[in-house]
Amino acid sequence: MRAAGRTGTVALAIVLAAVLAASVAAATVVGAAGLHPLDVLDAVGARVTGAPPTLDPLDAAIVTDLRLPRVLTAAAVGAGLALAGAVMQAVTRNRLADPYLLGLSSGASVGAVGVLLLGVGLLLPAAAFAGALAALALTLLIASAGGRGLEPGRMILAGVAVSAFGAALTSLAIVATSTGDSYREIVSWLLGSLAGARWPAVAIGVGALLVVGLPLLRSARTLDAFAFGDTAAAALGVPVARTRWLLMIATALLTGAMVSVSGAIGFVGLVVPHAVRLVVGARHRRLLPLAALSGALVLVWADTAARTLLDPLELPVGIVTAVLGTPVFVALLLHRRNPA
Repeated sequence: MRAAGRTGTVALAIVLAAVLAASVAAATVVGAAGLHPLDVLDAVGARVTGAPPTLDPLDAAIVTDLRLPRVLTAAAVGAGLALAGAVMQAVTRNRLADPYLLGLSSGASVGAVGVLLLGVGLLLPAAAFAGALAALALTLLIASAGGRGLEPGRMILAGVAVSAFGAALTSLAIVATSTGDSYREIVSWLLGSLAGARWPAVAIGVGALLVVGLPLLRSARTLDAFAFGDTAAAALGVPVARTRWLLMIATALLTGAMVSVSGAIGFVGLVVPHAVRLVVGARHRRLLPLAALSGALVLVWADTAARTLLDPLELPVGIVTAVLGTPVFVALLLHRRNPA
């Protein structure tokens, strides 16, 4: 039975990976330039081999310099947020947890807004990542104050406090100093946007998945133990305090890397793990990889909708994920007799 379940998981993962690859190709084609799938292959092949493309150089540049890195960044960010959300829900034993639970998005926002107001937008990814880590450090410091350890309830409350503080600092900075173009740029980033994603953003997203995401995938058995509570996990041989610290820090690093290139895109890390759990169950050996693939798929198409639905106006992708994610999440809650 275990082998059959593992085979089914592998088969479903292969199907999702194939659909994701097809979606990346299709999303790269979609847009005002009127490209054909073969044009994408031609442009990518020319970039890889160094040969001149047969299509118009402008169209080739649209594929390789604008659309493809944006779509690949969306896939990486979606996978990272969904994976981080699934881990966070397990570690805190709270199905309403998401990757931003510990104040990471508000900390990243403080860093990002700071460099945008200073006019050094090139430092935005680094500043956002540093802000997320600072928020994490403050949250963990508050949660562990008094030597009481990292209890899930205290972590959540500390994260809420840090989020509120970061949001207040961001709002104060915007109201006090931002004008014109800087205001629009800040609001776009705060709502989540992949409009400026280029190959460095792809490198950050994919690199974070490889360096942090893959080890998190290997933590499935530990996360299953956490589902039964700290006492049961300790009885199963899990060093609870140390493992929780490591998982929280790893999840924060992954989330911080994703937020640094995309802004705070909501609902992906909350809704996708719920939806996948409903289909494949709560075992993390199945849940984690399938959630990552599903998150990538969701964000690829959400971002495609964001840049095409109101063409020539482009929506921040965070608006699209919120509009789509809210009714889906409500439906999931209504479907479960005991969502908590």
